Amino acid sequence: GPHRRRQCTYLEIEQAERTHAVVLSRPAWLWGAEMGANEHGVCVGNEGVWTREPVGEEEALLGMDLVRLGLERGSSAREALEVITALLERYGQGGSCKEEPVPFIYHNTFLLADRSEAWVLETAGRYWAAQRIQGERALVILGRGEMGSPASPSKPEPFAEGSRNISNQLSVGREITAEHAGLRQRARSQGWWSGDGEFSFAEVFSLPHQPPRMEAAKARYRAGKELLRQHAGRGHITAETLMAILRDKDSGICVDSEGFRTAGSMVSVLPRDPTLPCVHFFTATPDPSRSVFKPFLFVANLKPVPRVRSPTFRDDPAKQIPRFQSTVDRRHELYRRHQAALELMERDQERGQKLLQALRDLEKQGLEGMKALLGGTVTPSPEELADLFFDCVEAEMKFYT
Repeated sequence: GPHRRRQCTYLEIEQAERTHAVVLSRPAWLWGAEMGANEHGVCVGNEGVWTREPVGEEEALLGMDLVRLGLERGSSAREALEVITALLERYGQGGSCKEEPVPFIYHNTFLLADRSEAWVLETAGRYWAAQRIQGERALVILGRGEMGSPASPSKPEPFAEGSRNISNQLSVGREITAEHAGLRQRARSQGWWSGDGEFSFAEVFSLPHQPPRMEAAKARYRAGKELLRQHAGRGHITAETLMAILRDKDSGICVDSEGFRTAGSMVSVLPRDPTLPCVHFFTATPDPSRSVFKPFLFVANLKPVPRVRSPTFRDDPAKQIPRFQSTVDRRHELYRRHQAALELMERDQERGQKLLQALRDLEKQGLEGMKALLGGTVTPSPEELADLFFDCVEAEMKFYT
């Protein structure tokens, strides 16, 4: 009924009449997700940004809660965007995004895509601006959210035809498709915009002096854009292209330094043809340069995959007040095995290379299976599809033992 409540990371909000099935890649301690997809082929991912609007220490919705709420309640990218902006205006965003006693707080930029269109939604407090990206072929990529690239902008001028990426910075400029009703008034009242000339969200709301993390993001954003442009020049962008970009260390897109290692990566293929399924590839392990992208499809009787589910704790330190007073080991089984294998790879280069090659072959099988499925050359049984992600995880586990 309408009085049911939905417990998010910090807030309880009203529950929707009905929700869609979702697959999520998320930090285990919180309710939301960094990125994910739903049964209607909607994909959403987020990135942290710092803007002129102060971040809220008081607990509100996290950007990651908004990712999940958009997926649960939106049957298209546009609907997910409407869900997110309505909740943002009503509840605001805020609260710590890290499982540590010292709060780490940011606002958010989102990438949303479905089979026919894509959007970039950027926020500053309760204010927001969105840009619709039109393209010939929607293909979305999200990596920790390190970057994403759906569809093509209506003016291909600044981007590779058919691509758009985000990083930890505002990127919606003058091409605003939809915005918060009070956005420009807010900018004028704060003295950030004179009211003259064309309004650019990124120019007006970005901080005049960026935190160091955002300076690094600029280089990553440019590199992502450039890598997409290069690949687009060689033909069209495929799932493999996006996996290669997510693995790029020189650009800083693939992060493997301790505190901020790329925690999980996702690439989704969203065919225009509604009779074809959407295929979502997840690593479920950190550092994509040493991980396997495994295919997932929404089908009936999906086989659960407990090896990639983090444990739950009765007295969870993230749910006790005051929060984060102790730590627990949230790694799931695949994550633990993967880490042990990485340590071995670092100690024994030769065995490491062999293992990496075996993992790449496994990934290639998944990609070839997907191409055959989308090309109509094979019709897998419903059971095969229902077990697909489970079987890939099992195969990967075998390589680690």
